Amino acid sequence: MSGGLVALLDDVAVLARAAAASVDDVGVAAARAGVKAAGVVVDDTAVTPQYVRGLTADRELPIVRRIALGSLRNKLLLILPAVLLLSQFLPFLLTPLLMLGGAYLCYEGAEKVWAKLSGHHHGHGTDGDALPDEKTIVSGAVRTDFILSAEIMVIALNEVTDEPFASRAVILAVVGILITVLVYGVVGLIVKMDDIGLRLAARPGRGVARLGRGLVVGMPKLLTLLTVVGTAAMLWVGGHILLVGTDELGLHVLYETVHHAEEAAHEAAGALGGVVGWLVNTLASAVLGLVVGALVVVLVSLLRRLRAGRSAGAGAAH
Repeated sequence: MSGGLVALLDDVAVLARAAAASVDDVGVAAARAGVKAAGVVVDDTAVTPQYVRGLTADRELPIVRRIALGSLRNKLLLILPAVLLLSQFLPFLLTPLLMLGGAYLCYEGAEKVWAKLSGHHHGHGTDGDALPDEKTIVSGAVRTDFILSAEIMVIALNEVTDEPFASRAVILAVVGILITVLVYGVVGLIVKMDDIGLRLAARPGRGVARLGRGLVVGMPKLLTLLTVVGTAAMLWVGGHILLVGTDELGLHVLYETVHHAEEAAHEAAGALGGVVGWLVNTLASAVLGLVVGALVVVLVSLLRRLRAGRSAGAGAAH
């Protein structure tokens, strides 16, 4: 009897260790997948605060909360089932779809660079003179989030394609939830930073008041920094996706050229070889992203002009 009990306890201990190891594996895989999606996450964090610009302070966090819930529905109810089925039954489409998303990231990054250089800014926010209703604001933000969330989930999936189906589902769900909490937690903090700063600035303590004034003054600079970092990250991540994707599809010249340059930099830099090699790869990926993005920007502009010309011609005919 006691021997059977000891054996049963041993079995339970083995199962517990296996379960713990499985949880650890899921956590590690989710972290690895989340890191790969960092470029899109930064852009998502930079874009969202612009949707609440011009709203009263008491409506900022409720709007952010509604956008966050919409983002979570996007990831868990729409995108997650779609990418899981795709990875299970049509895995050969993952690389082309990932490259399509990478090209979109390059386009977004290049468009922001062009807007900055040309002085024509196409913000995501709303005009303070004619604010749309909250439903319109939320629906527009959730639509934009859908594209970014889809790219996040596909990038994450690409890191765990070797995992069993159930593990993939759990890992992607964890990534989706954690990234949503992270992004919109940071967004909520950003949009309330000026209010927090104003309250601290009114406090009697000199140090606290100085911190409050610093937060108020620093918020625009933080948003500018996020925009710059987000643009650079989009070009880097998008370019790297295209670089690796072309190699996987059989076009090896781009990947091999960058790889040889990275190895040469690694050897030449000595002790700092790892860092310098990574910088070479990152810069090459960003340049590729900027070139591809610029080409897509030109193509989209031509299509828009062609469509506008046809619309004008049809209007004149009537």
